[in-house]
Amino acid sequence: MLNAELVEQQSDKTTRNDGSDSYPVVDMTPTFPPASSTYGDRAKDHDGQYIAMEDGPDGPVPFSSEDAGYAPSIVSSVMTAEGLADPSGFLIICCVVLIGDMNRGVLFPIMWPLVKELGGNSVWLGYAIGAFSFGRIIASPGLGKWSIDHGYSKTLVISTSVMLIGCLLFAQVYRIGSLFFLVFSQVILGVGSATLGVTRAYVAEITATRERTTYIACLTAVQYGGFTVTPFVGSLFIYLFQDHRYEVGFLILDQYSAAAYFMAVLCVVALCLLMTGFQARYRSKIAPKVKQSSRTLERDEIGSRITWFGLTTYNATLLGCMLLNVSTKGSIGSFETMGISFAQSHFDLKPAVAGTIVSICGAIGVMSLLSMGYLGRFLTDAQMIIGGTTVCAIGIIGFAPLTSVENGADNAMWKYVMGIFMIYGIGYPIGHTAVIGLFSKVVGRRPQGTLQGWFASSGSLARILFPIMSGYITQYDDITTVFIVLFVNLVISNCFVAFNAKTLNALST
Repeated sequence: MLNAELVEQQSDKTTRNDGSDSYPVVDMTPTFPPASSTYGDRAKDHDGQYIAMEDGPDGPVPFSSEDAGYAPSIVSSVMTAEGLADPSGFLIICCVVLIGDMNRGVLFPIMWPLVKELGGNSVWLGYAIGAFSFGRIIASPGLGKWSIDHGYSKTLVISTSVMLIGCLLFAQVYRIGSLFFLVFSQVILGVGSATLGVTRAYVAEITATRERTTYIACLTAVQYGGFTVTPFVGSLFIYLFQDHRYEVGFLILDQYSAAAYFMAVLCVVALCLLMTGFQARYRSKIAPKVKQSSRTLERDEIGSRITWFGLTTYNATLLGCMLLNVSTKGSIGSFETMGISFAQSHFDLKPAVAGTIVSICGAIGVMSLLSMGYLGRFLTDAQMIIGGTTVCAIGIIGFAPLTSVENGADNAMWKYVMGIFMIYGIGYPIGHTAVIGLFSKVVGRRPQGTLQGWFASSGSLARILFPIMSGYITQYDDITTVFIVLFVNLVISNCFVAFNAKTLNALST
C-alpha cells in the first residue's frame, strides 16, 4: 500500500519534530477521492506547497520537503501509481483541448478564400495565421501561472469564455470586410485557446511518470485531431453555403461565418461541462523530510551540472525542448499557412478537396498518436523524436522539385497525398508528441503550470514566425525555398537530439 509506512509513523502526530505547525496525513480510505484529497471545494492553502513523492525502484520513496516542487499534489503521487486519478476530469480537459484546436482546424480551408475575398495575399494569410498564435503566446504563461494560483476550473472557464467571444468576432469578419479585423479576431481566438500548458500540466498532475507519455499522447491526439481532422467541417460549410447567404435575425450565415457560429456553440458546451462537471485541484502542504531514491539523486546530480554556456544541464535541457517545440511546430505551421494555396497552385485542387485530404491524413495521425504507448515500450522519447522528425523532413523535401500548374506542370495528386500523409499522418504527430512527453518528464514533479505555459508559448512563437516567413518567401521568391528551409531546420533538430540523447534519457527517467 502506497505510503502506508509513512501513515503509520505519523498518524498520531500533530506537530513536527521542530515544533512547527501540523501537517496533513494521507487519507487511506478506499474511496476516491479521499476526504482529505486535493479535489473538491475545500479551502485552498495559499501558503502550501506540493507534496513531493515518487515511486522509486524499491517502492514508494517520498522526496524531501526541500524538493517539494517535484510533485504537483498528494493525489498525483498517491493515487496515480497506475492509471488516471481523475478520469472524468481528463475527459473534460480533452473536450476543451479539442474545441480550442478545432478553431484552427475548422477555419483552415476557409482562411485562404476569405483572405483573397478581402483583398489580401499570401503575406496577409501569414499574418492571419500568425495572429492566432500571437494570442496564445501572450496568454499562455499568464494562464499557466493563474492555474497554479487560482486552480484549473476558474482558469479554463475564463479562457473558454474569451474563445467564445473570438468565435463571434470571427463570424463578423466578412460583414465588416477588413483584414485588420480578421487579424484581431484571430488574436482573441488565440488568447481563448491558450490553455495547452494548463491542460498538459493538469494531465501531468493526475498521471504517474511511467505512464505520462501515454496520456500526454492521448491528449495530443485530441489536440491534433482538432486541427487536422476537422478541416472537413470547414470544407462542408464551404460546400453547403457557397453562393448562398441566409439571415436569421441579426445573424448572417454564409460560407465564412457559419463555421464560426458552429464553433461558438461548441464553446458554450465546453463552458457547461467546466461549470457543472469539472472539479478544481489545489495544492497541499509539504510532507516531512525523508530519504530520496538513488535514481532521483543521480538525476539531480546530472541536472545540476554546469554547461559550457553557463546554464545547468536541467535548464539547458528545458531550453532545448522548447527549441525542439519551435522547430516541429513551425514546420506544421508553415503547411497550415501554405497548404491550401500550394494544393491549388501545384495540383489544381479545390480548397474543399485539399482540406479533406488533410483531414484523412490527420485521422491517421491520431491513430499514430494512440499507438505511442506501444511504441514507448521499445523506443525512448529521443528515438521517437528522431524517427518522427525524419519522416516529416522526407515528406517536406519531396515537394521541393515540383513546379506549379501555371508553369505547365501536371503533378499527380498521389504525390500530394503521400507528402501530406508522411507529414500529418506519421512524422509530425509522433515526433512532436515525443517532444511534449520528454519536456513533461524532464520537468518531473515540479509544478508544471508555468513551465508548460512557456513551452506552449514557444510553440505559438513558431506558429507566428514560420507562417510569416513562409508568406514572404512565397510572395517574393518561391515556395520551393520554403520546403528547403523547413527541411534544413528539421535536420538540425535531429542532430541536436542525437548528440544529446544520453542526457535527455537520463533526465527523463
